[in-house]
Amino acid sequence: MDDKVKRILRETKVIATVGFSSYPHKPSHYVPAYMLRQGYRVIPVHPRAGQILGQQAYASLDDVPEPVDLVQIFRPSHKVRPHVEQAIAIGARFVWMQAGIADPEAARLAEQAGLEVVMDRCMLVDHRQWKAGGGQRAPD
Repeated sequence: MDDKVKRILRETKVIATVGFSSYPHKPSHYVPAYMLRQGYRVIPVHPRAGQILGQQAYASLDDVPEPVDLVQIFRPSHKVRPHVEQAIAIGARFVWMQAGIADPEAARLAEQAGLEVVMDRCMLVDHRQWKAGGGQRAPD
């Protein structure tokens, strides 16, 4: 695992998850649920969800009423760009496109705006490896 991924996992406290599913068998549910159990604040972003895992869901990133460190994206690659544009607009520091999701153009746009980007990687897998190696989040 590269140093950038380790630093992102360490520095992130608030994750807004675009496409957070209410179906427990889907990665878009169990990955953010895992991150919630690890002590991260996880905010569901889904236009039709009221609450997921006791967390208030918001229709879009623009509706999230608090600062977000990282925008985690569970959307098809061809639908990523609007979420990256919103991540830039809300002042997020990081964008994480989950395993199987990549949009190099959207990544360039984010990087030009000063955000760091991870593409086509599973946050759960990376977090488990990082934690097994002694990694810990930055203190609140």
